[in-house]
Amino acid sequence: MASGNHSSITEFILLGLSADPQVQALLFALFLLIYLLTLLGNLLMILLIHTDTNLHTPMYFFLSHLSFQDLFYSSVTVPKMLENLLSQEKTISVKGCLAQVFFVFATTGIEACLLSVMAYDRYAAICHPLLYGQMMSSQLCARLVWGSWTVAFLDALINVLLALNLDFCEVQTIHHYSCELPSLFPLSCSDISTNSAMLLCSALLHAMGTCLLIFFSYARIASAILSISSTAGRSKAFSTCSSHLLAVILFYGSAILRHLMPTSGSPLELILSIQYSVITPLMNPLIYSLKNKEVKAALGRMTVKYLPCNRKDRRDIA
Repeated sequence: MASGNHSSITEFILLGLSADPQVQALLFALFLLIYLLTLLGNLLMILLIHTDTNLHTPMYFFLSHLSFQDLFYSSVTVPKMLENLLSQEKTISVKGCLAQVFFVFATTGIEACLLSVMAYDRYAAICHPLLYGQMMSSQLCARLVWGSWTVAFLDALINVLLALNLDFCEVQTIHHYSCELPSLFPLSCSDISTNSAMLLCSALLHAMGTCLLIFFSYARIASAILSISSTAGRSKAFSTCSSHLLAVILFYGSAILRHLMPTSGSPLELILSIQYSVITPLMNPLIYSLKNKEVKAALGRMTVKYLPCNRKDRRDIA
């Protein structure tokens, strides 16, 4: 237990990415642009999927939830980062920090669960095309999505409730641009053994559990693709899952490397955190739109339908 002769800490200092005012101004402009593009890209993806009936399939249903989750994810950390880049104090209250921990934890878990669900969807589509409609019914898709959100939020809630019992004293500096649970442990003068054990269980659930599901899904997919005799058939089958595989690599690669490193605020640690919490929400809609013919076709139809100049051109041609 914590000793009783320490001062009570009510706020933390987020050191952020740089102490140089000129660098901070450049970083503010850069991350503001990234955040606005992230909002635009994911909102456009959600709008496209919900308005185009050709995209009303399980894969795009999951993708729309992934885009919504990416909006949520980037909004948890980036606005506070932008605020601190313009602020001299760079403080965050303990309650505000724990709230951010909760949402960072929840959104990371949702992303992992949704990516594993999407891997199973690609497995069903490629390995069992004739049974795909039965395997991925609308009821099952809804249960998988809401199950992902429920599991992630419950897991985050348990970890944050345990963190509420931590006593913070003396050192109050976080060598990061946002509050993450591992960053709070060195600041606590309480016993963190229970918290660490729970965090390890959560990591095994979200990292190992979802990774294994993705690995086995893609192992079966690879086997099915290799058994296809025609080159065109193999290429078409691979193209249906290449976008998702790239998104998995970007998210899991940086997230796993980040959490294998000790919490020290090193440049590499910050770069990896930015990769999975800031860059990945930006890249996901680009990956799925640039590498997907159906999304590009739907974007073309929406452009023709809603842009006044295109409607005028069509009337002139008629």
